[in-house]
Amino acid sequence: MARIRSRDTKPELALRSALFRRGLRFRKNDRRLPGSPDLVFPRYRAAVFVHGCFWHGHDCRYGTRPATRSDYWLAKFDRNRDRDRRVRAELEAMGWRVLEIYECAWRGPGSQPWDDVVDATERWLE
Repeated sequence: MARIRSRDTKPELALRSALFRRGLRFRKNDRRLPGSPDLVFPRYRAAVFVHGCFWHGHDCRYGTRPATRSDYWLAKFDRNRDRDRRVRAELEAMGWRVLEIYECAWRGPGSQPWDDVVDATERWLE
């Protein structure tokens, strides 16, 4: 668990790189905003969170539940989802648009091609 990062994850780095190549400029993990969004686009007043399905309890094939210490993990996932909802509400109350991208959007069978995820993110920004 010590190797699990909260920032600069592979999906986040890939998305940042792709958006930067398309000419979109952003701030990383802006601590002045609630939840310290992964990508902040001040020009569009938009914040993007790149979520791992496991840690945020997403209902997909990657949002698995550990078999041991299930009470601990279920409570942790509930806290993470509650925090995500609270942060989103705070940002929206401040006039920011919020996009949450889960890892299952581009990973594994049945997911979208990476370019489609980047295209959709770019369209959402503008």
